[in-house]
Amino acid sequence: MKRIIGILFAVIVLIACNSQKVYSDFDISYSKSGGYSPIYENLLIKGNNVHYSFEGQGKKIKKDFKISNEELQHLDNILSQNNFRRIQEDHKKLYDNVSTSINVKKGPNEGSKTDASLVMPNYKTNWENIVNAFQEVINNNVKK
Repeated sequence: MKRIIGILFAVIVLIACNSQKVYSDFDISYSKSGGYSPIYENLLIKGNNVHYSFEGQGKKIKKDFKISNEELQHLDNILSQNNFRRIQEDHKKLYDNVSTSINVKKGPNEGSKTDASLVMPNYKTNWENIVNAFQEVINNNVKK
């Protein structure tokens, strides 16, 4: 009996650990969170597979979809054209701000940037172009 309970416990632990894998195993992530009325928005890309989740404003959305190689290449081009790796973050303290974080784990644009304390003024347009490219992927594939 103890052996059966032990095996059942191990299976439950393995299933629980595997369910969080989608949030750690990605090539590119885009997330938005915070604010007076908090929102949490995540877009995780692994190859051509995309996991999207949104929670806030009385809504809760989760959707998995695929993007084409062309869309993936377009995102990569936007990151390169706007010098993603060179964007400099400001270090001012901001509170109750909706912040956006982008994390690229693969390719020539590998790096992590956030506007949690804003972006330096001379990189603001570059940052907005990159954020708009991710929003375009969300708008084209997810109905809110």
